[in-house]
Amino acid sequence: MKKAIIGIFAIGLLYPCGSLIAQEQTALNYPETKKVDTVTNYFGTDIKDPYRWLEDDRSEETEEWVKSQNEVTFGYLESIPFREELKKRLSDLWNYEKIGAPWKEGDYIYFSKNDGLQNQYVIYRKKNENDTPEIFLDPNKFSEDGTTSLGGLSFSEDGKTLAYSISEGGSDWRKIIVMDAETREIKEDTLVDVKFSGVSWKGNEGFYYSSYEKPEGSELSAKTDQHKLYYHKLGTDQANDELIFGGTADQKHRYVGGSVSEDNRYLFISARNSTSGGKMFMMDLSEANPQLVTILDHEETDSYVIENVGSKLYIVTNRNAPNMKIVTVDASNPAPENWEDFIPETENVLSPSTAGGYFFTEYMKDAVSNVKQYDYEGNLVREVELPGVGSAGGFGAKKEDDVLYYSFTNYVTPGSIYKYQIEEGTSELYNKPDIDFNPENFESEQVFYTSKDGTKIPMIITYKKGLERNGKNPTILYGYGGFNVSLTPSFSIANAVWMEQGGIYAVPNLRGGGEYGKEWHNAGTKLQKQNVFDDFIAAAEYLIEEDYTSKDYLAIRGGSNGGLLVGATMTQRPDLVKVALPAVGVLDMLRYHTFTAGAGWAYDYGTAEDNAEMFNYLLNYSPLHNVDKGVEYPATLITTGDHDDRVVPAHSFKFAAELQEKQAGNNPVLIRIETNAGHGAGTPVSKTIEQYADIFGFTLYNMGFEVLPEK
Repeated sequence: MKKAIIGIFAIGLLYPCGSLIAQEQTALNYPETKKVDTVTNYFGTDIKDPYRWLEDDRSEETEEWVKSQNEVTFGYLESIPFREELKKRLSDLWNYEKIGAPWKEGDYIYFSKNDGLQNQYVIYRKKNENDTPEIFLDPNKFSEDGTTSLGGLSFSEDGKTLAYSISEGGSDWRKIIVMDAETREIKEDTLVDVKFSGVSWKGNEGFYYSSYEKPEGSELSAKTDQHKLYYHKLGTDQANDELIFGGTADQKHRYVGGSVSEDNRYLFISARNSTSGGKMFMMDLSEANPQLVTILDHEETDSYVIENVGSKLYIVTNRNAPNMKIVTVDASNPAPENWEDFIPETENVLSPSTAGGYFFTEYMKDAVSNVKQYDYEGNLVREVELPGVGSAGGFGAKKEDDVLYYSFTNYVTPGSIYKYQIEEGTSELYNKPDIDFNPENFESEQVFYTSKDGTKIPMIITYKKGLERNGKNPTILYGYGGFNVSLTPSFSIANAVWMEQGGIYAVPNLRGGGEYGKEWHNAGTKLQKQNVFDDFIAAAEYLIEEDYTSKDYLAIRGGSNGGLLVGATMTQRPDLVKVALPAVGVLDMLRYHTFTAGAGWAYDYGTAEDNAEMFNYLLNYSPLHNVDKGVEYPATLITTGDHDDRVVPAHSFKFAAELQEKQAGNNPVLIRIETNAGHGAGTPVSKTIEQYADIFGFTLYNMGFEVLPEK
């Protein structure tokens, strides 16, 4: 039998061996999930919430439920005959040296590196380009199991002191540790209760950071809605840190951040209540008693200061410019009516940065990068010649730097780093990974398909060359569609393994994202959110109509807001796909805003408490509330982490319970709950490999595959 299968796979395409597995599968014995009589009334409508008890992440009952679900899930996953093969191939391909772009602090050049299968990247440094680097900071030593990760790091102006943040168990909560960069000795007590915060230094004396007060109840799920900006002076206790912004009722915002200008003259403060739109303030730190000055007093635009030359401010904004532009204004009178265009809006979305005394403007055209270089007078210096068609990033450096290092990647090109001479405008390859993957064997094509309302949507489809469009290719359709987030081409080791098996990887740029600016984003928000689901459904229909795949070989996948996308699609069109893979999803649209910082997502979603129209709209697509008894839903593997305090795991818990109770037929409904893990950032490589082996294994197994092809 195996020899026959190998013969089928000789051309490198994954082909199912009949449908024996589908015929033999029987209904699983899921753990019994108790129901409670919890009812909430919204505008005269009673909504039952029988699994609300699973929202209590501190209860023993919830803990036992998690254990019993994982027993069933891992029992199933361990029975997949090629699970270990997938894990081995993922491990083998993952095992290559990965190096990040270097940057300079004080007397040292710093960079990150992973030898291959290290759980976390290690920070190295050297004094000169040709020196042998030394290990500076090794996050793999933060914890035995690799689940404590480096959240970020920031050096003082002279490069002699480092403040770095850590995340434990994947939580959004951070601790900040201060270290002498020369001796690598910890300098003082650790700062705690830090969340959604950067670290911005004021010279060498101290730094600004943001924090919430400890919430009442569970730290992982209780609501946090008053963010505060503090200044920490080195050598003092955190209890004595100066409150800069956020301590009064009129300064109450969910997200507050502070950034010091490179010349240390100004502190710029952003204050937001949602993930879109915010106020701007500033303080002149050169004054003895700096006062808070308002730049923008409403939350109707996305604006931030990117640079200053003396008192001249350069502001990036979408005020009267949905695709973003750069304006200038004097700090003495920074109100919007005084803004003057510097780099005007174009038909493509702008994402700028500064380096070496120049502005670099990355424009996104149909989700692909185009970069231009401007001087400080707004004159175009040159268009940066990129290595190919894909995503470029990292065009940032200090004013005095004469080189910068940028990255380039696409769906078939592993990320490489290029050294760019800022004055000359020349690029040279700095680092190309030595990976056991040949991009020449794969190809990407961009297509435009029509959504339900006639809107044209771009999609990039990637696969092995020579693929036959016969409707039988296993395909993952991946989407997001929200929060102004753009899905641009990038290489993924996991997706490379998927495509090696003959799989197709397709990514549409749905409305709700930022690929075409603010109007594209808004077209997928609140009462227009259904557009996002329609775009995704139309993408699946296109792939089927064009014979890339068919219903029996199509899986849909997405995480966070993308998990909502998958949940809504599978409940609206359970007939459309074979496998559904919602990850860390927002699945209870009536209660999402009651957890952690979830209320800040209301710009995209609205809330069930806004008004009756918004409540009914959310109820109409909320995945949790649209699971119907007697419907055969796709084979479903829900994934989440027990320490996810961004999208609390209760969303996934309750959705799994609903599906398990009401699922008709024998398609499995499983929930894989990673312990000591969060929303995804900082997940150890070992856990990531295991997750992908399970996701891909579950997907192929439920498409009818019995074996994998030999590579």
